[in-house]
Amino acid sequence: MQRLATFVSLLLAGAGCAETSVPIPDHPPGAPSKADEAGFTVEGLRTWYLIGNDLTPGDDQLEVTVEAAEPVEVIDLWLDRQFAGRGQASGGRAELTVDIESLAAGEHEILLAADGADFAFAQRFFERSHPLYVVVSNDWDNSDNADATLERQERLHERHPSLRLTHFVGPYTFTDRTVTAARRQVLVDWVKDLRDREGDEIGLHIHPYCNFVEDAGVACQTASSFARSTGDATGYTIFLGSYSESEFTVLLEHAIELFQAAGLGRPTSFRAGGWTLEPHTMRALAATGFVADTSAANWARMEEWADNPGATLFQWNREHWFPIAETSQPYYPSTTDLLATSSPRVSVLEVPDNGLLVDYVTGGEMIEMFQDNLGSGALSSPRVYSIGYHPPNFSESFFARMDEALSEIDRHLHDSDLGPVVYARLSDLVHVWPRQ
Repeated sequence: MQRLATFVSLLLAGAGCAETSVPIPDHPPGAPSKADEAGFTVEGLRTWYLIGNDLTPGDDQLEVTVEAAEPVEVIDLWLDRQFAGRGQASGGRAELTVDIESLAAGEHEILLAADGADFAFAQRFFERSHPLYVVVSNDWDNSDNADATLERQERLHERHPSLRLTHFVGPYTFTDRTVTAARRQVLVDWVKDLRDREGDEIGLHIHPYCNFVEDAGVACQTASSFARSTGDATGYTIFLGSYSESEFTVLLEHAIELFQAAGLGRPTSFRAGGWTLEPHTMRALAATGFVADTSAANWARMEEWADNPGATLFQWNREHWFPIAETSQPYYPSTTDLLATSSPRVSVLEVPDNGLLVDYVTGGEMIEMFQDNLGSGALSSPRVYSIGYHPPNFSESFFARMDEALSEIDRHLHDSDLGPVVYARLSDLVHVWPRQ
């Protein structure tokens, strides 16, 4: 068993530590019976203690307060049957702090005993775990999003206060002439408000609509569509790979200019329309300062596209993202193969969209995939679960699916001491998985 490096301090109500005649036992106390805790009140211990990283601070101290109904001299704390520290009681009260920064992931036991007793008066178990990050995102496939869909997204925040959304905003909102300047400002103000008030992220989503592509000074491609064999004159369903690396770099730079002009800031996260990212478009993302992408799709969950006449979206994603499934985790891809991690690698973290979007999965299916990532106990390394939706079709039925899934996720939130779950914005994950 790992030898614990612990630091213990005793805080007394206005008093210093005094000498005690109670020797430290040379063996741990026995586990208590239900009656042994009578006369003692134990407070302050958590059920879940996170192992920290550069994004999420660790819970690196056990802090426990013991109130004894009868006079006691000392309270001993044993961690995994090893002596971790002693505190002297003053007026029947002791407050102990134990450093657990070096404690490994897994389940751990605490025993508390008074005055060197052979049996503890309290036994507690806790999980020391890495976080499970939940990323919830949305794809602005259209230039406008109806007010009703905006309200539903606000309702998600109201019902799930810890939620952080990553909004993948489409740059065509700023180039589609059917969207009035007044309406455009409504959408801008709305997403900025959620960023500033709720801590959401504003990322970038591109379907290569001709109105946007041509506004960037690039010739619009209309032939290679993932939705229909006859092509797409609007550009909406055209594979992003139809544009060269230099052309796509221009599109990204133009989108950044549009965002900054509207006060949305500089986006650093991305998802490709139709998940149709390729190595050359990924290299363009790296060259223009993006740090995280979530185009690697759990393609098996989009089976609705499998038998769609003239459509090749399912087949394309199956071919290009074949290993990606519900438990796939972040990685830095090769510059020439998005499924490989061989050097040289891009500087963009690929975060698989392992839960896909609500269009393709029910609330129950999202919960099932979440539980696959959560597992049954402490996590030995950080993990991510990603789900989302499209604002243009975010109906009440889709809202109900998301609400069902998020309600289950909330039942495992770390900030409520219910589990290792932390909601995260996509770009923040580079602090958890830094490029080596």
